[in-house]
Amino acid sequence: MPGFEGKRGLVLGVANKRSIAWAIARRLAEGGAQLAFTYQGERIEQGVRDLAATVSSPLVTECDVRSDDDVARVFGEVAEAFGGELDLLVHSVAFAAAEDLEGRFTDTPRDRFWMAVDVSAYSLVACARAAEPLMEAAGGGAILTMTYLGGERAVPHYNVMGVAKATLDASVRYLAWDLGQKNIRVNAVSAGPVRTLAARSIAGFPTMESIVEERSPLHRHVSADDVGGAAAYLLGDDAANLTGTTLYVDSGYHAMGM
Repeated sequence: MPGFEGKRGLVLGVANKRSIAWAIARRLAEGGAQLAFTYQGERIEQGVRDLAATVSSPLVTECDVRSDDDVARVFGEVAEAFGGELDLLVHSVAFAAAEDLEGRFTDTPRDRFWMAVDVSAYSLVACARAAEPLMEAAGGGAILTMTYLGGERAVPHYNVMGVAKATLDASVRYLAWDLGQKNIRVNAVSAGPVRTLAARSIAGFPTMESIVEERSPLHRHVSADDVGGAAAYLLGDDAANLTGTTLYVDSGYHAMGM
């Protein structure tokens, strides 16, 4: 278990106990990190607060990542909670309209195209910018986001989310360059199909699971805990010289040609 004693982190994207973001948060908390959490909307607020209480979180706050004002407010609250410093940022936020995750990508309307890119990719840029002074004050930090192979290859029904993930992947590399001079690392984990609340909105998700199990070298599913372990490595000191990279946690599926 990587040690995170004395580290302070912000986790965006916990929806419930099956969330990848929660699996990551548990690993960090078990390693000694102190964590703040955001949630999106009243519907999941209490569940996030209940989970955060199990790791003695000092801050749980709502965040609309499409609002620059809201992002600024959240990081102001984080600065107050953690003495003006931040060591870790976990970005596990993505959204596309359900109707755009079925049918044809070609039919995606302009407004929902930009919404998917805004929430799923630009939000990382906005949060990294807000985290930068807090991480600089801490002497450096680590930022992690969640991506998927659908940003590199066409995955039927992933559609506009794949385009958003491609934007996210490029953003990781450019943020790594910009922030590296301040000892801030930026990486991504590309997970295979994991049974989360978000996954339910993808048409054909069971088919994606079965194909990965059939064709990946390890022939098995990926769990949120698997992703949590990989994320903890990238966020920890053992990965001090890793930045601008993507770690695949997909039973090796990404390596296969067919």
